[in-house]
Amino acid sequence: MKIKVGVFFGGDSVEHEISVITMSQAISSLNPEKYEIVPIYIAKNGVMYTGDDLLDLYSFKDMDVLLKRCYKVSVVNDGKEVKVIKTPAPLIGKRVINTIDIAFPIVHGTNCEDGTLAGFLTLLGIPFVGPDIMASSIGMDKILQKRVLRDAGIPVVDFISFYSIEYIKDEEKILEDVESELEYPVIVKPGNLGSSVGIRKAKNRVELEEAIEFAMEFTDRIIVEKAVEDLKEINCSIIGTPTDSETSVCEEPFFSDEILSYSDKYIGNGKSKGGTIAGGKTSNVEFGQKNTASKGNSNFSNKKIPADITKEKTEEIQDLTKEVFKILGCSGVARVDFLIDTKTDKVYVNEINTIPGALSYYLWEATGKSFEQELDQIIEIAIKKHTDKEKLTFSYNQNILAMQGGTKGTKATKN
Repeated sequence: MKIKVGVFFGGDSVEHEISVITMSQAISSLNPEKYEIVPIYIAKNGVMYTGDDLLDLYSFKDMDVLLKRCYKVSVVNDGKEVKVIKTPAPLIGKRVINTIDIAFPIVHGTNCEDGTLAGFLTLLGIPFVGPDIMASSIGMDKILQKRVLRDAGIPVVDFISFYSIEYIKDEEKILEDVESELEYPVIVKPGNLGSSVGIRKAKNRVELEEAIEFAMEFTDRIIVEKAVEDLKEINCSIIGTPTDSETSVCEEPFFSDEILSYSDKYIGNGKSKGGTIAGGKTSNVEFGQKNTASKGNSNFSNKKIPADITKEKTEEIQDLTKEVFKILGCSGVARVDFLIDTKTDKVYVNEINTIPGALSYYLWEATGKSFEQELDQIIEIAIKKHTDKEKLTFSYNQNILAMQGGTKGTKATKN
C-alpha cells in the first residue's frame, strides 16, 4: 500500500512562489510506486486547496482559473486518521476527499516555515518532514538564531538588533548605537525573512537610514551586522537528526552585486547566470522540472560545486554545519550558509535554512545521493521521529475533575 503524503506548500509569505517551485521540483522525484501525493496548497489568504491541477506548475500562471478547478479544504484529525475534507461541507455528495499518512511541508518564509505550519501539524498529531516548532522558529528568526549560536560558541559576525518602533521613537540613538558598536560597512536585514528579501548594504549613515527604512517594510525587527568585506560565501547541506547526520559537498554561490540578492537566486537580472522565473527557468531549473547538478568541479547555474576551498576548510565547514544542526535541534534536510573572510581565513555562520530552496537536491546529487533517495531518507526520518515521540509522556489519562472529591466542596471567591 502506498504512503499518502500530504505536500503542504504556498503560504502567506514573500517566498510564496519559491515554495510552489520547490514543491514542483520535489514531487517530480517522489517515487510514484511508494507514495501517493495529496497536494495541499495554502493560498496567500490562508485558505487551503487540493486538486490534481496543483501538481502542474504551469497552472499557477493563472491563479483564478487554477483555484476554480480545485476544492477548498480543511485538514482535520477525527481521532482515527487525518482527513482532507471539503469546506464548506456539501449538502449532498462526498465530503472527505482524501486522507494523509504523513505531511511534507515545503514552505519558505514567515507565517509558515517559522513554526506556524509545524505547530498546526503537531496539533494534528501526524508525522511530518522537517524540524519541529522550536527549531523552525529559531531557524527562521535571524536575531534569536545568532544569539543562540553565539552563546554556544559558534562563530557569528558582530551584530545588533532592535524593533522598528524603537527606531521610530529614537532614530538618532539607534543610528549612534550601530556606529559605535559596528564599523561601516554593515548589512541591514529583516529579522525573520529568507531569500535575501529586504537586505541592503550600508557604507555610511545615509545608506544606513535608507537600508533600515527598507527593511522596516517587511518586518518589525531589524538586525544590523558587520559586513565581511573580503567575502567568500559557502553553503553546505545536511540530512539527519540532531544526533545522527551527514553533510553534503560545499557550494560557492556567485552573485551580481555585493550581496546575493533575491534576483540572483531566483529571477536573474542580466548580470548573473541565474535563470528567470518569468521566462520559464528558475536557477537553471526548467519550469516544473528539476535539473541534475553535474558531479565534479563544475558551475551549476550561479554556483560552483564543489566550492573552491581546501579540504581542511571544507571539513571545518561540514563540522560546523553538524554543530549548528544539533544545537538548534533540527531534522530532515537543511542548508547552513557561511561567510569566509578571505583576509583572515576566518569562517562565520551566517544562517540556517531549515527548509532550503529546492531542498538542496543539487548538493546531494553532487555528493552521490539522488533526489529520490534524499526524499525517501527524510520521509523515513520523519516517520521514525514521530514513532519515537509517541513513546514519550505528554499528558496523563486521568481526569482530575472526575476523580473522587473532584471540585466538590469548593466555593468561588471574589477578590
